[in-house]
Amino acid sequence: QAQLVESGGGLVQPGGSLRLSCLASGLTLDNYTIGWVRQAPGKEREGVSCIGSTDSVTYYPDAVKGRFFISRDNAKNTVYLQMNSLKPEETAVYYCAADYLWERVCGSTSGASYWGKGTLVTVSS
Repeated sequence: QAQLVESGGGLVQPGGSLRLSCLASGLTLDNYTIGWVRQAPGKEREGVSCIGSTDSVTYYPDAVKGRFFISRDNAKNTVYLQMNSLKPEETAVYYCAADYLWERVCGSTSGASYWGKGTLVTVSS
């Protein structure tokens, strides 16, 4: 059974950094586009990054560009999200998502076939 498990969330001060991990089991991540989506309390889901399968093309929305960096280690079946200069308004549950199709991950916040349960990131002093 395919499963994605996020880790690395926690409490960080404004301006700080965190690295999230998404470990896959039951599927081989190098065949999939992987994305990170966040959802803050009372707000809609927001995509924050994605990385393609074959050529590792990446995408970031303007809100995180230059501060967030997604990468993949296919040997470890893991995708990472390095988050720098975090802001209080980025407090949210961060989910990783996977699908064969780029548009279901990078063009949608709910279209991917596989989802983790999320990890909470709290940015606060």
